[in-house]
Amino acid sequence: MNLYGTELPVIHLKPGEIYIAEMPVVISTVLGSCLAVTMFNRRFRIGAICHVMLPRCRCKDNCGDDITKCIYEKKRSSGSCQDIYRYVDCSIYNMLKRFEIFGVERDDIEIKLFGGADSFLSCNESRMGMTVGKQNIEKALKIIEAERLILHASDIGGALGRKIFFYAHTGEVFLKRLEKTDEECIKE
Repeated sequence: MNLYGTELPVIHLKPGEIYIAEMPVVISTVLGSCLAVTMFNRRFRIGAICHVMLPRCRCKDNCGDDITKCIYEKKRSSGSCQDIYRYVDCSIYNMLKRFEIFGVERDDIEIKLFGGADSFLSCNESRMGMTVGKQNIEKALKIIEAERLILHASDIGGALGRKIFFYAHTGEVFLKRLEKTDEECIKE
């Protein structure tokens, strides 16, 4: 990618991954029902992004109310914490904790939210129900509100997937909506 005449490394973020960047980099990912949450601090020029698949980690049941204990100890007794970055709650709290370690105040974090499409419904599902995409969006918005964070931008829901490019050193996100295939639903 060429930004302002310089070549930047491009990293492709896969589902269930998180990336914290202290150096200039472009992070791309493709989203359907999954969600990407970006965080950026202008003062330190630190960016973070996650690509989450499901709304809630079951690990919290094992860790009590201290989700950071689950994140940092990566408790595996029940096997539910093996892939903590697949989950909206664990990923957002982990990103917030990392920003806290850098000395970033919560009100100095720009948060953006992308994805959560109903792009892969089965023929028996209705767009009116609580699909995975809608659950991911709902969980992220609840955490953002509960933590008194400010959502600076979002492009969520709908039926189309998205490809995003996150410039970790500027906080900019460029988005392309993906075209729908001929199939309206997945036949079971």
